Amino acid sequence: MKQIILTCSLIALLAACKDETLSGYAPEETTWVLESLNGSAFDANATLTFPQKGKIAGKGPCNGFRGTQSVPYPWFSVDGIASTKMTCPQISQETQFFEALQKMTLSEVSGGTLILSNEEGSQMLFRAVP
Repeated sequence: MKQIILTCSLIALLAACKDETLSGYAPEETTWVLESLNGSAFDANATLTFPQKGKIAGKGPCNGFRGTQSVPYPWFSVDGIASTKMTCPQISQETQFFEALQKMTLSEVSGGTLILSNEEGSQMLFRAVP
């Protein structure tokens, strides 16, 4: 009987450790490259990664960034974005990227595609780069 209780406790503990955020559902060690924003091609380089449970990181057209996420999939929310502060010719695209990222509230991962969206109809389409 003790073994059954111990086994059930271990299963419950392991289930509690599962990452329920987007980082737990996106393929590990994948870099996501932004292809389009609101249906238009994004003409600068911007990436997302999910380096560990509840974390988000990446690179905008000019600066690297990191932040946290804590809502369960399929919802999406980025908090505490911190980035380097360099400037470059694509700084307006970077501002657009960060502003859009912070407005996204839903996520969908399907194979090599990641879509972030919100109820207002905004959408960010990312493709996986192994």
